[in-house]
Amino acid sequence: MSWKDDVRTVLERDPAPKSFSEALMFSPGLHAILIHRVSHKLYLKGEYKLARLLNYWGRVLTGADVHPGATIGKGFFIDHATGVVIGETTIIGDNVSVFQGVTLGGVSTSKEEKRHPTLMNNVIVGAHATVLGDIVIGENSKIGAGSVVVKDVPPNSTVVGIPGKVVRKNGEKPVQPRVENLPDPMVTVLNDICTSIERLEHRIDAIEKKLR
Repeated sequence: MSWKDDVRTVLERDPAPKSFSEALMFSPGLHAILIHRVSHKLYLKGEYKLARLLNYWGRVLTGADVHPGATIGKGFFIDHATGVVIGETTIIGDNVSVFQGVTLGGVSTSKEEKRHPTLMNNVIVGAHATVLGDIVIGENSKIGAGSVVVKDVPPNSTVVGIPGKVVRKNGEKPVQPRVENLPDPMVTVLNDICTSIERLEHRIDAIEKKLR
């Protein structure tokens, strides 16, 4: 995949640029990806300091912190770029889109294991969503803006909320298990309080009768 393909990806998914040259010059997400592609090659060759230097200046220039160790497929699109963080062991498939403020982060400090998520092909991650840990986001899935995802997501799913929950799968709402006749903890507590008050009232009445 050439750098021209990355520019064409921007033109396909971002309606703002009016031309190839405009997309090339004024798309910080594109710049972050192009810098990463160079830094990743250096990283694979063991040129870690030079790779991290490019990563650092890429963050200063674009606002996106894409670790050179991350593996990113073709057709990757970052919209706006600001605040995007992609960790070292992240794996991103083809035709994935992420928006501003997205974090693909880790929950482990071990250097010997995969710490970051895997995004399969055609995944979309909404603005300021957080995807944490060595989990897999299945193909064609969508992560809603602001969601926090810490578990695997099946293919063809839509996830929203904190923590993220699947609200659609294969275009349909997932079947929820029926919950019937479960005790309400608040009702139970209130009943216990009422019972205790009644007992206290009876004791007070008994004491008053004795005192008379």
